[in-house]
Amino acid sequence: MMALTVGSRLGHYDVTALVGEGGMGQVWQATDTQLNREVAIKILSEEFAADPECLAAFEKEATIVASLNHPAIVIVYSVERCEGVSFLTMELVRGQTLADRIPPGGLPPKEFFALAVPLAGGVCAAHEHGVIHGDIKPANVMVGDDGRIKILDFGLAGARLPEAPSAESEKTTVVLTAERRVAGTIPYMSPEHVQSKPLDPRSDVFSIGAVLYEMATGRRPFRAATSAAVMAAILKDTPRPVCDTNPALPRDLGRVIARCLEKEPERRLQTMLDLRNDLDAMRREPGSAAAEMTPSIAVLPFADVSVERDQDYFCEGLADEIINAIGRIEDLRVASRTSAFQFKSTSMDSREIGDRLGVRHLLEGSVRKADEQLRVSARLIDVRDGCQLWSGQFDRELRDVFAIQDQIAGGVVEGLKVTLSPRERRAIRHVATADVQAYDDYLRGRMFYFRHGRKGIESALRMFTRAIERDPTYALAYAGIADCHSFLYRNIGRSEENLQRADEASRKALDLDPASAEAHAARGAAVSLSGRHGEARASFEAAIRLDPKLFEAHYHYARECFAQGHREQALELFERAFELRPDDYQSPLLAAQTYDDLGRKEEGDAARRRGIKVAEDGLDLNPSDVRALYMAANAMVVLGDRQRGLEWARRALELDPDEPMMLYNVACVYSMAGEVEPAIEYLERSLVAGLAHREWIEHDSNLELLRDHPRFRSLINTLLAEVEIPDQ
Repeated sequence: MMALTVGSRLGHYDVTALVGEGGMGQVWQATDTQLNREVAIKILSEEFAADPECLAAFEKEATIVASLNHPAIVIVYSVERCEGVSFLTMELVRGQTLADRIPPGGLPPKEFFALAVPLAGGVCAAHEHGVIHGDIKPANVMVGDDGRIKILDFGLAGARLPEAPSAESEKTTVVLTAERRVAGTIPYMSPEHVQSKPLDPRSDVFSIGAVLYEMATGRRPFRAATSAAVMAAILKDTPRPVCDTNPALPRDLGRVIARCLEKEPERRLQTMLDLRNDLDAMRREPGSAAAEMTPSIAVLPFADVSVERDQDYFCEGLADEIINAIGRIEDLRVASRTSAFQFKSTSMDSREIGDRLGVRHLLEGSVRKADEQLRVSARLIDVRDGCQLWSGQFDRELRDVFAIQDQIAGGVVEGLKVTLSPRERRAIRHVATADVQAYDDYLRGRMFYFRHGRKGIESALRMFTRAIERDPTYALAYAGIADCHSFLYRNIGRSEENLQRADEASRKALDLDPASAEAHAARGAAVSLSGRHGEARASFEAAIRLDPKLFEAHYHYARECFAQGHREQALELFERAFELRPDDYQSPLLAAQTYDDLGRKEEGDAARRRGIKVAEDGLDLNPSDVRALYMAANAMVVLGDRQRGLEWARRALELDPDEPMMLYNVACVYSMAGEVEPAIEYLERSLVAGLAHREWIEHDSNLELLRDHPRFRSLINTLLAEVEIPDQ
């Protein structure tokens, strides 16, 4: 059998690129020299081409799909055989797969329905022609550059000859699945498919329900560490309701998806036409759907209208505090700080910002500060029509800033007509300090901390220290100090002084405010560095109980679990952190490696592509984000884009050539690229510069290529032996 490569000629087709590869065969891009057009060529692998049943079903698939005239189904041009190669030609769809299109947290409602309705319509058309797809999944759906979808691979995975029609049947239902293999993709299989029972169109209803669930939430409905466990989950588990994960979607949608995912076929939506019509009705009646949608809001940085224009930190801090306060409301979806703050000083109108953030409401305002006088204006608007739901102007003294924050948070609650529980009322009115100057210093510290890097952290540390000099009971400032020293110990220099100060400051924060989730999270990060893993675990879990929406608690707990080799728990925590902060590239990129370590490569690659997209978007706004460069570089190399990955790693080196964490991650990039000597060199430089991640290095699969290298073992045994970490 002829082996295709770029430049091969197959009949009158010039092969130009490999588009995709799977267990059953390959898809190539080619030029049809007779008709002068670009096509996709799908070929069976040699193993399956030698199987008469697979070959017959492959040809049958082409015949069937060619008869399906629907804009959402890929067009098949021909079935051919040349030089021992059986192949079919079809239209070449330029774009990305639905798997790559789904962002963390799921698609916004408008985009969800724009894709979901034609997807259901395409499968419905196949069913009307007696064809069951049998392998519906995001990777089998292309979203073209024009935004239109094309459904691929009708039965290529595990094809067999169709069964003979029954005597009662008026149409032939062609089931393109295998008796000898479990065909399809396990996370999207129906219960009857998992059990190798006969399939009917309701099996596709279940599979498309799983796809819709992922489109709505960014997560698969059935997840586990092994294929067997995923199958068991499909048979037994009930997924978390869609609207609990993505409250921006109408509750009717949650009910429809839940009906698609019923275990018993008789309890599901019975036809794809029903599903398509339900989705289209929700899309066409935004008023009725919107009435049931959980409120969603983004708080933009307040504009600085002070004479000196020197209050950026105060304006951002005020907005940040309001985000933290209203973020504790269970029935309110609040865009993260990073997502909202990227629109600072933007020229976009409110509707466009709302669409980009997937929210219905914006809170915006301005601050004028002069000596001890403060004027704050705020307004809450509905992005659909620009209608103002609430506004307020406050002329007060600076010492009244906490009361102003309370009133603005109350205005949001009033404008959105949100009902608060007693706990939520207490939470949004919690004042961490009564000293306005200490609060001012704390806001400055937070601004510097979010810049990361040595200089930003050292500046933040000075501001947090000034805050507690003014108010020695300020628990959040102590938590900030602990976080700074933890960062310095992990990433800059493993000094005993940083370790001790992180421990002392986090302990003080907890003593002052045992109910502070931030204090517990800071404590967890600090004690994990000393190897007190049991205490770290308890601290992180306490933080999550106190504030289930605290990103830092989930993210740092995930890193702790990864460092200890607890991959499954780390993955769950990274995914949750990803949901809480969809603009954070770290969580998906670290989750990707964890997926790989668990043998779930396809999911790992999907997470990488999402993480790269988030990093690219962030770099458009902040081109000097070194961490985004080197983490995305790693993902690019793993995905096969080696040249671009190494280029991004070199850009990171140019920006900050001596930063230990950056050097370590560049070592990982070179290791994954097969460049052993540069990888060892950068790893050595990172350790000499002060990196203190012994356990992480010991469990980091990115360094697998280096483990047998004598210099690697020498580095582990000498440099890291300096760090005494007790077991617990």
